[in-house]
Amino acid sequence: MLNDPRTVRITGDDIAAVFRRADDADAETRPGDRRDGPVPEAYVWCNLTSGNGTRALWLLLLPFMVVNLAHWMRPTARGRRRTIRLYGLLVRLAGLSLTVLLVAAACEVALDLAAWQCAGTRACADRHSWLGFLSPTVSDGGWWSLPGRRLALAAVVPTALTVLLWYLSLRTWSAYESQQPPGGVRGPEPDDEGTRTALGRPGFWYGRRLVARLRAAHTAAGLLTVAAAVGSAAARQDREPGGPALLPVLGLLLEGALVIGAVVVVWVVCRRGRTERRLDDASDARLVRHLPLSALALLAVTLLYAGWERPGWESAGRLPGDATFGAIALVQGLLVIVLAVVAHLLHRTDPDRRASMRGLAGPAVAMLACALGGVMSGGVAQRVSDWLDGTGASIPGPPVLLTWQASVIPPLLVLLLVLGCWLARRAWQLARAERAGVESDYPGETGDPGRTRRIAYARAMAALTDRGPRIVAVTSTATLLLGAGALFGALATDRTPGEAARGTYDVVHGAAETAQALGSWLIGLGFILFVTWGRRAYKDASARRTIGILWDVGTFWPRAAHPFAPPCYAERAVPDLTWRIATWTASTGGRLVISGHSQGSVLAAAAAWQLDPATRKRVALLTYGSPLERLYGRWFPAHFGPDALGRLHEEVDCWRNLYRLTDPIGGPMRLPGDCGPAVDRAALKDPLAYGRTGTHPLPAPILGHSEYQADPAFAEERHRLLTRLHPNVPSPRTTEQPPAPPAGS
Repeated sequence: MLNDPRTVRITGDDIAAVFRRADDADAETRPGDRRDGPVPEAYVWCNLTSGNGTRALWLLLLPFMVVNLAHWMRPTARGRRRTIRLYGLLVRLAGLSLTVLLVAAACEVALDLAAWQCAGTRACADRHSWLGFLSPTVSDGGWWSLPGRRLALAAVVPTALTVLLWYLSLRTWSAYESQQPPGGVRGPEPDDEGTRTALGRPGFWYGRRLVARLRAAHTAAGLLTVAAAVGSAAARQDREPGGPALLPVLGLLLEGALVIGAVVVVWVVCRRGRTERRLDDASDARLVRHLPLSALALLAVTLLYAGWERPGWESAGRLPGDATFGAIALVQGLLVIVLAVVAHLLHRTDPDRRASMRGLAGPAVAMLACALGGVMSGGVAQRVSDWLDGTGASIPGPPVLLTWQASVIPPLLVLLLVLGCWLARRAWQLARAERAGVESDYPGETGDPGRTRRIAYARAMAALTDRGPRIVAVTSTATLLLGAGALFGALATDRTPGEAARGTYDVVHGAAETAQALGSWLIGLGFILFVTWGRRAYKDASARRTIGILWDVGTFWPRAAHPFAPPCYAERAVPDLTWRIATWTASTGGRLVISGHSQGSVLAAAAAWQLDPATRKRVALLTYGSPLERLYGRWFPAHFGPDALGRLHEEVDCWRNLYRLTDPIGGPMRLPGDCGPAVDRAALKDPLAYGRTGTHPLPAPILGHSEYQADPAFAEERHRLLTRLHPNVPSPRTTEQPPAPPAGS
């Protein structure tokens, strides 16, 4: 970006820093030596999203990240504070259900499949010698062979998973999100109607209190889930006649304590949302400390209770608690439906024609997060079951619902294939329609039909981005209906799809058997690909950067709905940029251009919103390849809607935006009224030349989303912004590839 091999770090650390050319390192001390033009700086934050190999492990947290996105996708609404709070509450509850689902899946693998079913079956235990000390027959009645003690020992696995998630959430908060915004240079917080977007509030990028509370609640929920899985099996056995009289009483007390703990966890999640109007440094130390510790103590008592010797207790069938996954699926479906109703009410309050899915993007994404969590959980359970059971049928396997959920994957993939065919046909139609546009953009030079087709095809493929909401809507609706059908089938038959269809028409039975087998195979294949992709990303920096593109959008937003989601890099990057802009303008009295490409333009806008009005008026924006309106404005209308972007244009000194028709990510800002032409330059030509010219003796490439600075329009717009900001600043020197603007990201 700086177009100089010799760069130095001006401020920052190894995670994120500001760089300059080595010749400009002490430019502030040489105010008269400015013949070379403005001083470019580059803010580098790539290590926040694709730094070391541990970022690959964040793939396991993908459902948590997706449900967190749903929180920020609420429609724009004014005067409906209670409804807005209800929206946030429903998303937080959906996030809590995903934590319970993940821990329940770990309990299914460790407690049910390994300790209960396989260790309790001679044929399975013989195939896995590492389970021999848990088997009553192989160990000849060893101390650990009692069912309760096997469960207590296996509970270490889901407990360790919960503790690991707690630790990662705490550690990433310290590394990424503990940066205080520059509250000292901010003016008073304006009212809600005036800000237009919450991104300008002092506490938006400092959600410490909510994350700490949610972290405590979700950790306690995970520990209570483990305790319920272990304690319910022991309590069920104690209710059988002939046992000690004291144990049933203890079982009832523990179950009551678990219910109370669950109520407290839900209350903590529901009680408070985000505080954004001020920097909220309250820690809720007692709650944050005592809630997880209380759940851990209750789990320890439950493990002691389950380990008590009970004569005649044998593990047979599946571990009690099969209904857990059905209950979670039912709760998630109801939450998504209610969330859709709330989102529809908010959208009706202040309709936005550009909002994705008419305001229903949040519920649709929340549904996909729940489905993704269910597929991942069921996939792990199914693969472990197949591995333990081998080619035989010595153990019952995972709950029936997980098999039903796997069986609906083939129909969903067929639907996605149909959507893919529709997109291909639509791209072909758009490419044909774009040929006329290509000919008009390059008059007198369109003598090469192949060249024209390639340019038109690039434009058509870029235009398919705008069909994304329709794809998500159809996929989410189909997922909800298929998931409801799987839940009903599992509850109504309590058998796998193949067994339930036995005795019906041959076609129905064959389709059920095929869907069941194919679904299990696809889950296994997906699990293998998932692990392989994560392993490759762990070792390969280029693959890690590819995954980093996913994190650019997914982890831009604070963890408002799920504390175990990957950390929000913007809670480090936005304060960094804001501090740099505010302190530089205050110390030098100068003005600057904030240049942002792609996701950098989103960070630039967020940093500009955080500035005080006086500093914001000394700043110009130059965005290119920007998804501010095309993606963020449509999917997050409450924060990047037309009113918010229009107000940003009014508050900064000036703003220009560059885009190409071949860019699948960037696009125009489409500001309302007369603001559009003032911000958006006409679409840049891509390629720069149709055929061979004196300037381009070789065929010019189709650049799409990259290399905007290679276009002469970039240098032209930057020069205009610098001239408007400060007429006495000399023009940038002319080079073959112009340097970056004074402050960029």
